[in-house]
Amino acid sequence: MRTPIILGNWKMHKTLGEAVEFIDELKTRELPESVEAGICAPFIHLSDLVSGSKETSFGIGAENGHYEDSGAFTGEVSIASLADLGVNYVIIGHSERRQYFAETDEAVNKKILKALEKDVVPVVCVGESLEEREDGSYESLIKSQIEKAFANVTEEEASRVVVAYEPIWAIGTGRSATSKDANDMCKFIRETLHSLYNESVAEAVRIQYGGSVKPENIKEYMAEKDIDGALVGGASLEVDHFVALLEGAKND
Repeated sequence: MRTPIILGNWKMHKTLGEAVEFIDELKTRELPESVEAGICAPFIHLSDLVSGSKETSFGIGAENGHYEDSGAFTGEVSIASLADLGVNYVIIGHSERRQYFAETDEAVNKKILKALEKDVVPVVCVGESLEEREDGSYESLIKSQIEKAFANVTEEEASRVVVAYEPIWAIGTGRSATSKDANDMCKFIRETLHSLYNESVAEAVRIQYGGSVKPENIKEYMAEKDIDGALVGGASLEVDHFVALLEGAKND
């Protein structure tokens, strides 16, 4: 059975002081052992959060990372540096990175390969726009995103990747895909992985849903067969809400 995984994506929220306060409060809570939990935070918070979360049951992730170990890339942070810091996860190819910062499928692939090399769990995001959903091109888009993301990724490595299906039209809009729609797409992603690798890999990869997930609807999503967790934005910014998400995701 795949271990459920809930990851918070703070995006460009919280000062360092607010981030540390969140982690300190989270450490006082009893978290469900059956759910893998992590907080993905801005670069400038990561050192304090990694050190503050040692010997806890939750991990710390970055929201992005560069595939080169070093170089003249002003403003970037290498995945190699994140690994050295002790970061557990790195979000790759989020729709906001693709939309606002022109991140390509090829760059996503390079970042995945580097994260795997450095033993950081890559959380690769795929998803369609409202226009692509309505014109029926979304399945071919998602298939292409998965195929390009996993290029040159071995079977053993593929099993370590987390995929986050995030329909762009549901991110931060308050509008979420139905649990059936979300599961249908997670199933489609799993079938695509099966065609790229085999049944063993496809069944091992954890696939999250992301898009206006909150404590009120997490159980509905987690009840679906092919949804293994959630990548959560706004609802991960408060400790009570984040803990409620973990509780809603646990195996009963």
